[in-house]
Amino acid sequence: MALTRNVRLDPAKSALLFIDVQNFSAHRKGAEFCDISKTSFTKQYGWYFDQLETRVIPCMQSLQSACRRARIEIMYTTIESLTLDGRERSLDYKITGFHVPKGSWDGRVIDEIAPHDDEIVLSKGSSSVFVSTNIDYILRNLGVKQLVISGLITDQCVESAIRDACDLGYLVTQVSDACLTYTSERHENSLSTIGGYCRQLTTKELIQEIGAL
Repeated sequence: MALTRNVRLDPAKSALLFIDVQNFSAHRKGAEFCDISKTSFTKQYGWYFDQLETRVIPCMQSLQSACRRARIEIMYTTIESLTLDGRERSLDYKITGFHVPKGSWDGRVIDEIAPHDDEIVLSKGSSSVFVSTNIDYILRNLGVKQLVISGLITDQCVESAIRDACDLGYLVTQVSDACLTYTSERHENSLSTIGGYCRQLTTKELIQEIGAL
């Protein structure tokens, strides 16, 4: 049998991973935007938040509901330091200035897709969840072989997770309209670039697949 990425989800072997959908970067009052004037905010992030609030978050909510109904494991990762001063975060995050203190509001998943009590949330201090958390160990203990990915930012942390997951032997499905970055051009370029690593489906397509299982 020929090897392929186009494999339907097996709920018992699948997990949905939301990447960095947190107050820090997905809420208008998040710390990532706190030092920006109202005019600059609208210019730099107006499109992003319009897409996030009117299109992408509703897609995430639909995915979350469908996976809960199908008893597919749901996991979340957030940018959040293990310490108050962030001394353990990656050098890249230190250079970039990304620091979300341990236990802070910015480190919480946004209310719109808030985790249920028994769903796993992992704090990370680097771009890739596979580098700075024990997610690979957890997924293998759960028996997960197929990973569905949704989240922020398409051409940064989402891409990093997809590449690393593929290299570690997972079959990855990226939900194309449930990911977002700061411009349409960047988003489309990322989808084109990462498409060689994963299966790409829309929210509607994936929910139809889950419903038919």
